[in-house]
Order: sequence, then structure tokens, then C-alpha cells
Amino acid sequence: MHRYQILIEYVGTNFIGWQIQSRGKSIQKLIQTKLSKLLKEQILLIGSGRTDAGVHAIAQSAHFECKKEIQSLDKFLKSINHFVNDMHVSIINIKKKNLNFHARFSAKQRIYKYIIFNRLSRPSIEKERGWHIIKELDVTLMKKGAKKLLGTKDFSTFRSSSCNAKSPIRTMKSIKIKSIKGRIEIQFKSKSFLQQQVRSMVGCLKYLAEKKWNLKKFDFVFKSKKRILCAPPAPAEGLFLEKVIY
Repeated sequence: MHRYQILIEYVGTNFIGWQIQSRGKSIQKLIQTKLSKLLKEQILLIGSGRTDAGVHAIAQSAHFECKKEIQSLDKFLKSINHFVNDMHVSIINIKKKNLNFHARFSAKQRIYKYIIFNRLSRPSIEKERGWHIIKELDVTLMKKGAKKLLGTKDFSTFRSSSCNAKSPIRTMKSIKIKSIKGRIEIQFKSKSFLQQQVRSMVGCLKYLAEKKWNLKKFDFVFKSKKRILCAPPAPAEGLFLEKVIY
């Protein structure tokens, strides 16, 4: 058997998410079906992790195995993209890997980016690529709140009720926030995330930045470990899986 890693860019707007489900159009199913057709055998595609409905990816990582070695990776890349590009999905790279490589379990860090358009006018060119917020946000307060999320902590407050992770304990390696001309980018780096964790953290940082909450309230909500106290999660359209580090 031969194992290959692919890096995938996609717009998640019209998908039910990465993972195959009984109903709806998933990115995993789309690519897996096209790979099976191209390679003339049943292919199982394994991703680095799930992205929810509406979430985008700049470089999702996945792997698959096939019986025959792919002779020309460049030619194969062109062929698979021919089948998926119309769906706003692109395979941006393919690499041969040894059989020990696993897209999910070999990952050391995952980086997610959340984009906020903090301005009066709605974005047109980047429509459905960020959260449009009219009220001016205090980025300095947002940065102070983000510092409280760093380190190894219990993230139960930010965990979706349908999350099936065994533990709510996660280690937040870094959170970087930059704001340029009304565009706020928040980058989160951790080995793994709980379901809806990033969007829930952004929702709470937004409450802090628009001064619905002060730092004391933000800290209290986080430490309460109670999902019911969490601010509404940020919309999926602003979230991007930026990179998976091995």
C-alpha cells in the first residue's frame, strides 16, 4: 500500500462540514468519491480533524492509501482538481508519506484563524469570509481577555453540548490578535480543539471588546465551566483552518 498526504483549500459555505454524514454534502465525501473514481479503487480519506458547517480551510490536511503508486503527482493534482474546483475546493499539494504518517494523530499543532470586519459597511469581495460587526470593538481589551485563555486549562465553557471529546482540558499555545483598517484577525494555536471552542471563545471576546462584559466577568464565565454562561458562538463563516503542523 502507498500512503499520500494532501493539503486542501475550501470554502465551507455550501457544505455540512468536513465529515461524512448520513445527509448533506461534506468535503470529505466529495474528495473521497473523486479519488476513488480517479484511482479506480475504494479510497478512505482521513482528515486532520473536523470543520463544522460553513467553516473554511486554507490548508486542511488529510491522507489516503492506494494499492498502486501514483506515477506523476503533478498530473494527479491537475486531474483531481478538475473534479473538485467547481465546488470551491482545491487540492493544493500532494506528498508521498510513509505508512506511519497519520493526518490526525501525527499532528503536533493546529492553527485556526478568525476574521472580523469591524466597520459600517458589509464586505462584498470577502462576503461570507468573516463576521461583520458594526459596533466598534476595543482590540486592547480583546488582547487582555485572550491572555487569560493561554496555557493548559479546562475549556468546558467553550465546549459544544454535542462535543464527544473525552476531556475538556486543552493547552492553548498562543493567541495572536491584529487589527488593520477595520479587519481584525485572531489566530489560535493548540494541539487540538473542542467542538465549537474557537467560535465560542471569539463570541466571548466580542462581548468583552464591545464592553458588554468587563475582564472580571469574562474571567468568571471562563472559570465557571458552564456552557450556559457562554456568549453566543461567532458565526462559522469567519473561521478558517489555517495550518496543521507535524
